[in-house]
Amino acid sequence: MPIPDIVAALIEERHRLNRAIEALQGPAPRRGKPAKTAPAITAIAPAATNHRRGMSAAARKAQSRWMKAYWATKRRNAGKKA
Repeated sequence: MPIPDIVAALIEERHRLNRAIEALQGPAPRRGKPAKTAPAITAIAPAATNHRRGMSAAARKAQSRWMKAYWATKRRNAGKKA
């Protein structure tokens, strides 16, 4: 019997044994992140919201000014580091 046929037969036997063990013990525990399932109590208790407040218009404008100055300085100093 050629080696590839022996390997194929052994692999098939392994699959058969794994299926038999799984039938007796149940499926192997899943590895990794658990699947998302909706809990049954969501109708009773309202879901907690983790809402973050956005920036105000004044804060956005201040951030914009700060970043424009930051990048202007970076562009100005880019050639001096050589």
